[in-house]
Amino acid sequence: MSDEELFGRRNAPTALRAGFEEIEPDAESRASQRLVDRGRSFPLGATVLAEGVNFSVFSRQASRVDLLLFDDAADTHPARVIELDARTHRTYHYWHVFVPGIRRGQIYAYRADGPFDPGRGLRFDPAKALLDPYGRGVVVPDGYSRHGASQYGENNAIAMKSVVVDPDVYDWEGDAPLRRPFATTVIYEMHVAGFTRHPSSGVAPERRGTYVGMIEKIPYLQDLGITAVELLPVFQFDRQDCPSGLVNYWGYSPVSFFAPHAGYSSRKDPLGSVDEFRDLVKALHRAGIEVILDVVYNHTAEGNAEGPTLCFRGLANEIYYILDNDRAHYANYSGTGNTLNANQSIVRRMILDSLRYWVEHMHVDGFRFDLASILARDETGRPLENPPVLWDIESDPVLAGTKLIAEAWDAAGLYQVGSFIGDSWKEWNGQFRDDVRRFVKGDSGTVRLLAQRALGSPDIFGHQEREPEQSINFVSCHDGFTLNDLVSYNDKHNEANGEGNRDGSGTNLSWNCGVEGLTEDPAVEQLRRRQAKNLIVILLTSIGTPMLQMGDEMRRTQWGNSNAYCQDNEVSWLDWRLLHRHRDLHQFVRKLIAHRLRLLSAGHEESFGLSLNQLLRPRRNRLARRPARQAGLE
Repeated sequence: MSDEELFGRRNAPTALRAGFEEIEPDAESRASQRLVDRGRSFPLGATVLAEGVNFSVFSRQASRVDLLLFDDAADTHPARVIELDARTHRTYHYWHVFVPGIRRGQIYAYRADGPFDPGRGLRFDPAKALLDPYGRGVVVPDGYSRHGASQYGENNAIAMKSVVVDPDVYDWEGDAPLRRPFATTVIYEMHVAGFTRHPSSGVAPERRGTYVGMIEKIPYLQDLGITAVELLPVFQFDRQDCPSGLVNYWGYSPVSFFAPHAGYSSRKDPLGSVDEFRDLVKALHRAGIEVILDVVYNHTAEGNAEGPTLCFRGLANEIYYILDNDRAHYANYSGTGNTLNANQSIVRRMILDSLRYWVEHMHVDGFRFDLASILARDETGRPLENPPVLWDIESDPVLAGTKLIAEAWDAAGLYQVGSFIGDSWKEWNGQFRDDVRRFVKGDSGTVRLLAQRALGSPDIFGHQEREPEQSINFVSCHDGFTLNDLVSYNDKHNEANGEGNRDGSGTNLSWNCGVEGLTEDPAVEQLRRRQAKNLIVILLTSIGTPMLQMGDEMRRTQWGNSNAYCQDNEVSWLDWRLLHRHRDLHQFVRKLIAHRLRLLSAGHEESFGLSLNQLLRPRRNRLARRPARQAGLE
């Protein structure tokens, strides 16, 4: 967007000059006097123009807002403090300023003064450095402290900060989203860092666990035959949101809905993560692989009432979150301490703006919405029949053709698989996972259920006029046992998470084939290989959209940990030595994917479910007579 389009005049600084004021240097910044313009309220965030940057942020109850400019992420004091006067720099509830002379890469933060009155939902801390909710980049100082952000008072040196990004400064070389139909899609759920972090990946140490490290392994994904990667969260998140001594590995702890996670960049400059993420998307597209982001719009890393003040809490706590009746505490439909107020108009707009940004400027192909049912709740937490934010996403022209996948439940018991709102949403089918696991481990009464799952779950989705790919089928995902652990463990083993093995689901519907955990017994290993193939063949020959978990094709193990969200180590990383050890399973998966895509590309959608149904029919009596633990396809 040009300056003229943005401000309505050819010379943006002149157009803004009407409200300029001199900002006197204070003791904190020691900055020399400079002129700033009053700026404009739109667009939100930091917008790079010809002669400087326009900043705009929402805060309804703030009495004063300061813009802090830093030279380095770890600076104790800002190089410059720009005080925003409500008489000049505020339009409605938007605080804004145009600062000439600064460019992309500038590090900045906000401070907001106002009441600290939790009983009214207000939690201002006038000394706290705050991220910009619309910031396109984030820098994290080496000394970042979540604990420090949880204490009242100044934390400049140890606070995350925003970065000015110009999204138009990048050469996409003609790249565009691929728009592959769901009918010929095979999804590979994976973790950007975990894919190459292990020394056996063959990636150089300085590139392991990074966007560029993943680029090096794209030929492997091409050879496997998958058509889309579903990346665990890549929005900037708080690695310290976890038990003491551990790190948040999965990333379901966002602090920004616009900035790619800086920790996945091999570059350490403020703009490195933005450019490297786009390099990854461009490289995947060249390989014919779509990029689906696992997005978390249901909560943030700020947690409960004792949590840190990082961004939203310090600007408009009462707007961004669903609060309990006492207003001092947070509704917790996410199970993580707070719940984003997704159907509040300001928050709704932010979610839409975020999705548009990732499609328009980062070229992603789709989104999987974590705990999507939370987005169906109103500002008091009650489920809505027609949730505005979900219809906004569904009907938005910028998002038309974008893949939309819902995890259609939340942590407070709302379960909407088969009844999720809208016409274009696909849904994670947890019932497929559970019924296939029960069948393969030999539970009684599961043959009829398996037939339903193989045929696209018509008992769940049949009342809707949807395509068969409505069901996202999976037998394992990041949450729970890996495929290998499904056939190797009866019980979860989460002791390493530091919560006394109380965390994570204890209902994994698994069978260890007679021995708990690792074994050198060849008979047990043979049975486990067969059971793993049983699970894979059902997944890849069923009607619906299949999703594999990273490493299941080579029997990656988490040694029975069913909740490895805080294990940034060999528990979670992909050990590439397994590729040689389990080459037979890898080739089995590879050939099944190729067979599936070959048939579907030729228009034989019905062949999968029907062939599996026919395969089961002559075996049903024999399966029913087998011991429960041994039933399954051979």
